Amino acid sequence: MAQKIFAFSSMCVGMFIALLDIQIVSASLRDIGGGLSAGTDETAWVQTSYLIAEIVVIPLSGWLSRVFSTRWLFAASAAGFTVTSMLCGLAWNIQSMIVFRALQGFLGGSMIPMVFTTAFVFFHNKQRVVAAATIGALASLAPTLGPTLGGWITDHSSWHWLFYINLIPGIFVAVAVPLLVNIDAPDLSLLRRADYFGMVLLALFLGCLEYTLEEGPRWNWFSDATILTTAWISGLAGVGFVVRSLTYDHPVVDLSALRERNFALGCFFSFVSGIGLFATIYLTPLFLGRVRGYSALEIGEAVFSTGVFQILTIPLYSYLAQRVDLRWILMAGLALFAISMWDFTPITHDWGAHELLLPQALRGMAQQLAIPPTVTLTLGSLAPSRLKLASGLFNLMRNLGGAIGIAVCATILNDRTNLHFYRIAEHLNSTNEAMGQWLAQAGGHLAELGQSVDGSDDGALHQLWLLAYREAQTLSYADAFLVIMLCFAVATVMVPLMRKVVPPSAPSADAH
Repeated sequence: MAQKIFAFSSMCVGMFIALLDIQIVSASLRDIGGGLSAGTDETAWVQTSYLIAEIVVIPLSGWLSRVFSTRWLFAASAAGFTVTSMLCGLAWNIQSMIVFRALQGFLGGSMIPMVFTTAFVFFHNKQRVVAAATIGALASLAPTLGPTLGGWITDHSSWHWLFYINLIPGIFVAVAVPLLVNIDAPDLSLLRRADYFGMVLLALFLGCLEYTLEEGPRWNWFSDATILTTAWISGLAGVGFVVRSLTYDHPVVDLSALRERNFALGCFFSFVSGIGLFATIYLTPLFLGRVRGYSALEIGEAVFSTGVFQILTIPLYSYLAQRVDLRWILMAGLALFAISMWDFTPITHDWGAHELLLPQALRGMAQQLAIPPTVTLTLGSLAPSRLKLASGLFNLMRNLGGAIGIAVCATILNDRTNLHFYRIAEHLNSTNEAMGQWLAQAGGHLAELGQSVDGSDDGALHQLWLLAYREAQTLSYADAFLVIMLCFAVATVMVPLMRKVVPPSAPSADAH
């Protein structure tokens, strides 16, 4: 048992650094762009390329682990992730950085589902609850801590160390896992009957979908020819992939697992959790940077409370999981997440770390109460023979939820900011006495500072425009948090549809 725990812990380290790197660059994109002499649009691909590559490889990891075995695929992924992390730190221009980040995401992404599979092979009964709690905590904690850690590293050192910090844990995982993990044997015969056409359809479907979701808000969605093309390719490839997977004898992803009620509902809850996890990590630093003007380090410090309260909730979850039906813990976690989003909606332009403390504390607690029981309820009743292919699909839903959640939130911020600005502007006219007084006062201050030209009101009007735009932006963030709250409210009322987990009566033939 001690060896199993150490082996599982080693794999968790690999999963943690792979998930951490999704968001570790988010608070430092401006610094990376400056260091590589790249514009904002190009720099955004530092994150987008990683996400596209990761979301493609996650559902393939189950088949790959059957071919090469869990131990050797995990070791190769960890070694490749370590090498590409070093190359990212050594990148000489934005093009090389994007290529290395894509490779890093592709190699790191396959480590994530294998941790779920190994946990359910190594552990049983109450041990699975603890293992699932650990995985759930890491799966939500790593992206949450990403901006904080990234901001601190960039402020105290340089953006290169965002990638160099992966070297020591990466080498450790690449060495430890092959020595400790031996749960299956490679089966190279699977290469002969593999569904390569299905893999191409899957890569086109997920890669083009991720591109459409990431770039759509920036280029006004389908008014851009490239976005329209990738959306069509994604849609057609997605339909083709589903048909192929349901009719081919040896599909690369086990879609038939969705016939299990718990697995289908669990994938839905994983999807909603991805929306909440990644969309809030996207919104909060963006608000603090754009509206409050915080630096990378200040943003990291402001969002740090989420991770703290999640860690503090781990003992509570472990206590409850041994005594309470996991479905009710999941329901409480989803409801608490909805409440935390509701607490974000009164947001104003002067909110900082102090005002964000309560909603972020509730979100941290909610993540710990919602994600681990979802893992156990979804994967706990599946036979080990189906775990590998099914866990990839389960993890894909979380990342897909995050991608769609971020895209929807970006669209809400864009469209609702314009709407709120026009509504505010309707009241800023010549009949508004308060506005006239404010303009006179602002004009006087600008004149005292020597910034008024020939008594013109242009400077004061510009200040008024900035003020109105700031308030419109703030209102749009409240709208985005409200939409996320509605998603979790729907998920909460669906929890009673899940069945209580009944573990498989006997291990499958391929379980070791």
